[in-house]
Amino acid sequence: MSTLSAHPMSQPAPPPNFNLLAGPYRWLEYFSFGPWLARARSAFLPQLAPCRNALVLGDGDGRFTASLLRANPMVRVHAIDASAAMLRALIRCAGPDGVRVYPELADARHWQPAQEAPQFDAIFTHFFLDCLATAEIQSMAEALRPSLSPSALWVVSEFAIPPGRFGRFVARPLIWSLYRVFGVLTGLTVRILPDHDFALRAAGFALQERQTRLAGLLVSELWSPVSDA
Repeated sequence: MSTLSAHPMSQPAPPPNFNLLAGPYRWLEYFSFGPWLARARSAFLPQLAPCRNALVLGDGDGRFTASLLRANPMVRVHAIDASAAMLRALIRCAGPDGVRVYPELADARHWQPAQEAPQFDAIFTHFFLDCLATAEIQSMAEALRPSLSPSALWVVSEFAIPPGRFGRFVARPLIWSLYRVFGVLTGLTVRILPDHDFALRAAGFALQERQTRLAGLLVSELWSPVSDA
């Protein structure tokens, strides 16, 4: 498990720079995983039909945000990304529906909504948490929880290493390779999958539903905040 240093003088690593990948990102994904990442992202779209105020963190070139806007004509999206090029790609991908998107250039690890902002009833993190350490996910989730409505849902799509031979001989080497490649291309410093399950539970969220794809290499999850009562 990857954790943050507790040394008082330590500084968090800067966010990875995905600007150079904004253009070819779609094709890199298709050539490596075909349609499977897109299917993982859209797994719970029907359950989010009542959503009206969504927070999307690190959506890359915005294909999921565009799908969400098309599926839900009433939703408004606050899109956070540390890459200006990715945010521009997201707005282009949204097309006419982009009028319902508020893009904000920010590091999601330290971002907090304005006090007067309406509560979010959905958060989406698709293949984004794997860019963070476990402690960073927990800290971010704890900071975001007060900005959520009691019935809010958090949708997570991520890579996973399933048990068994497939996990040892296929998933683990593949994920190791992805981290090395993105480390070179973007400066990503994380090198192992974080334990987002532990982090979200520790921050006060409960898992409601889980789907797997590609023999467990991809997971799609639906989380909700636990009542304080």
